[in-house]
Amino acid sequence: MTALSVSNLRKVYGGTEVVAGLSFAVEPGICFGLLGPNGAGKTTTLRLCLGLTGPDSGEISLNGCAIPVDAQQARARVGVVPQFDNLDPDFTASENLLVFGRYFGLKDADVKARIPQLLEFAGLTGKADARIATLSGGMKRRLTLARALVNDPDIVFLDEPTTGLDPQARHLIWDRLKQLKSAGKTLILTTHFMDEAERLCDRLMVIDHGKKITEGSPRQLIAEHIEPQVIEVYDEAGGNLGAFVEANRQLAERVETSGETAFFYCREPRELLARLAAADGLRYLHRASNLEDVFIKLTGRELRD
Repeated sequence: MTALSVSNLRKVYGGTEVVAGLSFAVEPGICFGLLGPNGAGKTTTLRLCLGLTGPDSGEISLNGCAIPVDAQQARARVGVVPQFDNLDPDFTASENLLVFGRYFGLKDADVKARIPQLLEFAGLTGKADARIATLSGGMKRRLTLARALVNDPDIVFLDEPTTGLDPQARHLIWDRLKQLKSAGKTLILTTHFMDEAERLCDRLMVIDHGKKITEGSPRQLIAEHIEPQVIEVYDEAGGNLGAFVEANRQLAERVETSGETAFFYCREPRELLARLAAADGLRYLHRASNLEDVFIKLTGRELRD
Protein backbone atom coordinates (compact mmCIF):
# COMPACT_ATOMS: atom_id res chain seq x y z
CA MET A 1 0.00 0.00 0.00
CA THR A 2 1.33 3.43 -0.90
CA ALA A 3 1.56 6.02 1.86
CA LEU A 4 0.04 8.67 -0.41
CA SER A 5 -1.49 8.32 -3.86
CA VAL A 6 -2.73 11.26 -5.93
CA SER A 7 -4.43 10.99 -9.31
CA ASN A 8 -5.33 13.87 -11.64
CA LEU A 9 -5.74 16.36 -8.80
CA ARG A 10 -7.17 19.78 -9.68
CA LYS A 11 -8.02 22.92 -7.70
CA VAL A 12 -9.14 26.33 -8.96
CA TYR A 13 -9.03 29.57 -6.97
CA GLY A 14 -10.45 32.78 -8.42
CA GLY A 15 -10.45 31.44 -11.93
CA THR A 16 -6.81 30.28 -11.71
CA GLU A 17 -6.01 26.56 -11.72
CA VAL A 18 -3.43 26.37 -8.93
CA VAL A 19 -3.24 22.57 -9.01
CA ALA A 20 -3.54 21.33 -12.58
CA GLY A 21 -3.88 17.58 -12.93
CA LEU A 22 -1.16 16.38 -10.53
CA SER A 23 -0.56 12.64 -10.22
CA PHE A 24 2.09 11.00 -8.03
CA ALA A 25 2.59 8.26 -5.46
CA VAL A 26 4.72 8.08 -2.31
CA GLU A 27 6.00 4.73 -1.12
CA PRO A 28 6.20 4.09 2.65
CA GLY A 29 9.41 4.84 4.51
CA ILE A 30 10.90 7.40 2.12
CA CYS A 31 11.32 11.16 2.08
CA PHE A 32 9.38 12.62 -0.86
CA GLY A 33 10.12 16.22 -1.80
CA LEU A 34 7.69 18.63 -3.44
CA LEU A 35 9.66 21.48 -5.01
CA GLY A 36 8.57 24.58 -6.90
CA PRO A 37 8.82 28.39 -6.95
CA ASN A 38 6.53 30.61 -4.88
CA GLY A 39 2.98 30.18 -6.12
CA ALA A 40 3.67 26.84 -7.79
CA GLY A 41 0.91 25.12 -5.78
CA LYS A 42 2.96 23.24 -3.17
CA THR A 43 1.09 24.28 -0.02
CA THR A 44 -2.28 23.91 -1.74
CA THR A 45 -1.29 20.38 -2.77
CA LEU A 46 -0.40 19.51 0.83
CA ARG A 47 -3.71 20.92 2.09
CA LEU A 48 -5.60 18.87 -0.50
CA CYS A 49 -3.72 15.71 0.50
CA LEU A 50 -4.58 16.31 4.17
CA GLY A 51 -8.25 16.94 3.45
CA LEU A 52 -8.03 20.53 4.73
CA THR A 53 -9.12 21.80 1.31
CA GLY A 54 -11.56 20.04 -1.01
CA PRO A 55 -10.39 19.24 -4.57
CA ASP A 56 -12.39 20.23 -7.62
CA SER A 57 -11.57 16.85 -9.13
CA GLY A 58 -9.17 13.97 -8.74
CA GLU A 59 -8.56 11.16 -6.26
CA ILE A 60 -6.41 11.08 -3.12
CA SER A 61 -5.58 8.13 -0.88
CA LEU A 62 -3.68 8.87 2.34
CA ASN A 63 -2.64 5.94 4.52
CA GLY A 64 -5.22 3.83 2.72
CA CYS A 65 -8.04 6.31 3.39
CA ALA A 66 -9.96 8.20 0.71
CA ILE A 67 -9.51 11.97 1.01
CA PRO A 68 -11.44 14.10 1.85
CA VAL A 69 -14.19 11.59 2.79
CA ASP A 70 -12.10 9.78 5.41
CA ALA A 71 -9.68 12.63 6.15
CA GLN A 72 -10.24 12.59 9.90
CA GLN A 73 -9.46 8.88 10.11
CA ALA A 74 -6.35 9.35 7.94
CA ARG A 75 -5.03 12.29 9.97
CA ALA A 76 -5.07 10.19 13.15
CA ARG A 77 -1.85 8.58 11.86
CA VAL A 78 -0.36 11.73 10.33
CA GLY A 79 1.84 14.51 11.74
CA VAL A 80 2.05 18.01 10.29
CA VAL A 81 4.75 20.68 10.60
CA PRO A 82 3.08 23.79 9.10
CA GLN A 83 4.91 26.50 7.20
CA PHE A 84 4.51 28.93 10.11
CA ASP A 85 4.74 28.00 13.78
CA ASN A 86 1.34 28.11 15.49
CA LEU A 87 2.28 27.15 19.04
CA ASP A 88 0.01 28.40 21.80
CA PRO A 89 1.83 31.28 23.56
CA ASP A 90 -0.24 30.81 26.73
CA PHE A 91 1.18 27.34 27.37
CA THR A 92 4.61 26.01 28.23
CA ALA A 93 6.46 23.71 25.86
CA SER A 94 5.18 20.58 27.59
CA GLU A 95 1.63 21.96 27.82
CA ASN A 96 1.64 22.55 24.06
CA LEU A 97 2.44 18.88 23.54
CA LEU A 98 -0.12 17.73 26.09
CA VAL A 99 -2.99 19.81 24.67
CA PHE A 100 -2.15 18.76 21.11
CA GLY A 101 -2.29 15.11 22.15
CA ARG A 102 -5.90 15.63 23.25
CA TYR A 103 -6.87 16.49 19.67
CA PHE A 104 -6.05 12.87 18.82
CA GLY A 105 -7.98 11.51 21.79
CA LEU A 106 -4.80 10.47 23.57
CA LYS A 107 -4.83 10.07 27.32
CA ASP A 108 -2.95 12.75 29.27
CA ALA A 109 -0.95 10.11 31.11
CA ASP A 110 0.24 8.58 27.84
CA VAL A 111 1.28 11.94 26.40
CA LYS A 112 3.03 12.98 29.63
CA ALA A 113 5.03 9.76 29.53
CA ARG A 114 6.24 10.63 26.01
CA ILE A 115 7.02 14.32 26.60
CA PRO A 116 10.60 13.83 27.89
CA GLN A 117 11.42 11.68 24.85
CA LEU A 118 9.85 14.18 22.44
CA LEU A 119 11.70 17.13 23.98
CA GLU A 120 14.99 15.24 23.92
CA PHE A 121 14.40 14.36 20.25
CA ALA A 122 13.88 18.06 19.52
CA GLY A 123 16.98 19.13 21.44
CA LEU A 124 14.80 20.81 24.07
CA THR A 125 15.69 18.85 27.18
CA GLY A 126 15.25 21.16 30.16
CA LYS A 127 12.70 23.36 28.35
CA ALA A 128 9.54 21.54 29.47
CA ASP A 129 8.36 24.48 31.60
CA ALA A 130 9.59 27.22 29.28
CA ARG A 131 7.04 29.72 27.95
CA ILE A 132 6.85 29.96 24.18
CA ALA A 133 7.85 33.66 24.24
CA THR A 134 11.19 32.74 25.83
CA LEU A 135 12.15 30.27 23.09
CA SER A 136 14.30 31.20 20.12
CA GLY A 137 13.03 30.76 16.57
CA GLY A 138 14.98 27.53 16.21
CA MET A 139 13.59 26.18 19.48
CA LYS A 140 10.03 26.97 18.40
CA ARG A 141 10.57 25.20 15.09
CA ARG A 142 11.94 22.12 16.85
CA LEU A 143 9.03 22.14 19.30
CA THR A 144 6.64 22.26 16.33
CA LEU A 145 8.38 19.16 14.97
CA ALA A 146 8.06 17.43 18.36
CA ARG A 147 4.37 18.36 18.47
CA ALA A 148 3.86 16.72 15.05
CA LEU A 149 5.11 13.45 16.56
CA VAL A 150 2.80 13.38 19.60
CA ASN A 151 0.54 10.77 18.00
CA ASP A 152 3.49 8.65 16.76
CA PRO A 153 2.43 9.15 13.11
CA ASP A 154 3.24 6.93 10.15
CA ILE A 155 3.46 9.92 7.80
CA VAL A 156 4.82 13.40 8.55
CA PHE A 157 4.07 16.39 6.31
CA LEU A 158 6.67 19.17 6.57
CA ASP A 159 5.98 22.50 4.87
CA GLU A 160 9.31 24.38 4.63
CA PRO A 161 10.47 23.11 8.05
CA THR A 162 13.80 24.99 8.18
CA THR A 163 12.93 28.39 6.69
CA GLY A 164 14.40 31.21 8.78
CA LEU A 165 16.70 28.98 10.82
CA ASP A 166 20.45 29.39 11.30
CA PRO A 167 22.78 26.65 9.96
CA GLN A 168 23.10 24.92 13.34
CA ALA A 169 19.33 24.59 13.75
CA ARG A 170 18.92 23.43 10.15
CA HIS A 171 21.50 20.69 10.61
CA LEU A 172 19.86 19.51 13.84
CA ILE A 173 16.46 19.26 12.14
CA TRP A 174 18.03 17.44 9.17
CA ASP A 175 19.53 14.93 11.60
CA ARG A 176 16.17 14.41 13.31
CA LEU A 177 14.37 13.93 10.00
CA LYS A 178 16.92 11.31 8.97
CA GLN A 179 16.27 9.54 12.28
CA LEU A 180 12.53 9.53 11.56
CA LYS A 181 13.11 8.03 8.12
CA SER A 182 15.41 5.39 9.62
CA ALA A 183 12.58 4.52 12.01
CA GLY A 184 10.31 3.80 9.03
CA LYS A 185 8.35 7.05 8.94
CA THR A 186 7.28 8.50 5.59
CA LEU A 187 8.24 12.17 5.16
CA ILE A 188 6.57 14.51 2.67
CA LEU A 189 8.60 17.70 2.44
CA THR A 190 8.32 21.06 0.73
CA THR A 191 11.37 23.29 0.76
CA HIS A 192 13.04 26.16 -1.07
CA PHE A 193 16.48 24.88 -0.03
CA MET A 194 17.78 22.66 -2.82
CA ASP A 195 20.65 21.39 -0.67
CA GLU A 196 18.03 20.29 1.88
CA ALA A 197 16.10 18.38 -0.77
CA GLU A 198 19.29 16.85 -2.13
CA ARG A 199 20.33 15.68 1.36
CA LEU A 200 16.99 14.34 2.57
CA CYS A 201 14.84 13.25 -0.35
CA ASP A 202 14.84 9.77 -1.85
CA ARG A 203 12.49 11.00 -4.54
CA LEU A 204 11.14 14.40 -5.46
CA MET A 205 8.78 16.13 -7.83
CA VAL A 206 9.21 19.61 -9.30
CA ILE A 207 5.99 21.50 -10.00
CA ASP A 208 5.26 24.92 -11.49
CA HIS A 209 1.93 26.60 -12.14
CA GLY A 210 0.29 23.56 -10.54
CA LYS A 211 1.73 21.09 -13.06
CA LYS A 212 4.37 18.39 -12.70
CA ILE A 213 7.57 19.26 -14.58
CA THR A 214 9.66 16.25 -13.60
CA GLU A 215 10.02 13.54 -10.98
CA GLY A 216 12.82 11.25 -9.80
CA SER A 217 15.66 10.88 -7.33
CA PRO A 218 17.94 13.93 -6.88
CA ARG A 219 20.86 12.11 -8.50
CA GLN A 220 18.67 10.97 -11.41
CA LEU A 221 17.32 14.48 -12.07
CA ILE A 222 20.79 16.01 -12.02
CA ALA A 223 22.03 13.39 -14.51
CA GLU A 224 19.01 13.79 -16.80
CA HIS A 225 18.58 17.55 -16.88
CA ILE A 226 21.91 19.28 -16.39
CA GLU A 227 25.52 19.15 -17.57
CA PRO A 228 27.89 17.63 -14.97
CA GLN A 229 30.15 20.68 -14.44
CA VAL A 230 29.40 24.33 -13.78
CA ILE A 231 31.76 27.29 -13.90
CA GLU A 232 30.40 30.48 -12.37
CA VAL A 233 32.22 33.59 -13.63
CA TYR A 234 31.92 36.93 -11.81
CA ASP A 235 32.88 40.37 -13.12
CA GLU A 236 34.41 42.11 -10.12
CA ALA A 237 37.07 44.47 -11.53
CA GLY A 238 36.02 45.62 -14.98
CA GLY A 239 36.85 42.30 -16.58
CA ASN A 240 34.22 42.80 -19.32
CA LEU A 241 32.20 39.67 -18.60
CA GLY A 242 30.01 40.14 -21.67
CA ALA A 243 32.99 40.04 -24.02
CA PHE A 244 34.41 36.97 -22.27
CA VAL A 245 31.07 35.15 -22.59
CA GLU A 246 30.77 35.88 -26.31
CA ALA A 247 34.37 34.87 -26.99
CA ASN A 248 34.11 31.59 -25.07
CA ARG A 249 30.48 30.53 -25.42
CA GLN A 250 31.47 27.64 -27.70
CA LEU A 251 33.45 26.02 -24.86
CA ALA A 252 30.27 25.16 -22.94
CA GLU A 253 27.12 23.26 -23.81
CA ARG A 254 25.04 26.08 -22.38
CA VAL A 255 25.64 29.56 -20.92
CA GLU A 256 23.29 31.62 -18.76
CA THR A 257 23.87 35.12 -17.43
CA SER A 258 22.28 36.68 -14.37
CA GLY A 259 23.38 40.19 -13.46
CA GLU A 260 27.18 40.23 -13.14
CA THR A 261 27.46 36.43 -13.17
CA ALA A 262 27.72 33.99 -16.07
CA PHE A 263 27.08 30.27 -15.67
CA PHE A 264 28.96 27.97 -18.07
CA TYR A 265 27.46 24.46 -18.08
CA CYS A 266 30.15 22.08 -19.34
CA ARG A 267 31.07 18.47 -19.91
CA GLU A 268 34.76 19.22 -20.47
CA PRO A 269 35.87 22.42 -18.69
CA ARG A 270 39.69 22.34 -19.07
CA GLU A 271 40.08 24.84 -21.92
CA LEU A 272 37.59 27.27 -20.36
CA LEU A 273 39.42 27.06 -17.02
CA ALA A 274 42.73 27.77 -18.74
CA ARG A 275 41.31 30.89 -20.39
CA LEU A 276 39.83 32.07 -17.10
CA ALA A 277 43.20 31.66 -15.37
CA ALA A 278 44.67 34.09 -17.91
CA ALA A 279 41.76 36.58 -17.79
CA ASP A 280 42.01 39.84 -15.85
CA GLY A 281 39.20 41.23 -13.67
CA LEU A 282 37.19 38.00 -13.54
CA ARG A 283 36.71 35.64 -10.60
CA TYR A 284 35.35 32.13 -11.04
CA LEU A 285 34.10 29.08 -9.17
CA HIS A 286 34.31 25.58 -10.63
CA ARG A 287 31.91 23.04 -9.10
CA ALA A 288 29.81 19.97 -9.81
CA SER A 289 26.25 20.60 -10.91
CA ASN A 290 23.57 20.24 -8.27
CA LEU A 291 19.82 20.19 -7.75
CA GLU A 292 19.60 23.98 -7.69
CA ASP A 293 20.95 24.07 -11.25
CA VAL A 294 18.19 21.65 -12.29
CA PHE A 295 15.55 23.72 -10.48
CA ILE A 296 16.66 26.97 -12.13
CA LYS A 297 16.79 25.38 -15.58
CA LEU A 298 13.28 23.96 -15.24
CA THR A 299 11.56 26.92 -13.56
CA GLY A 300 13.63 29.90 -14.74
CA ARG A 301 15.63 32.61 -12.99
CA GLU A 302 12.89 35.23 -12.84
CA LEU A 303 11.83 36.37 -9.39
CA ARG A 304 8.58 34.91 -8.03
CA ASP A 305 6.49 36.69 -5.38
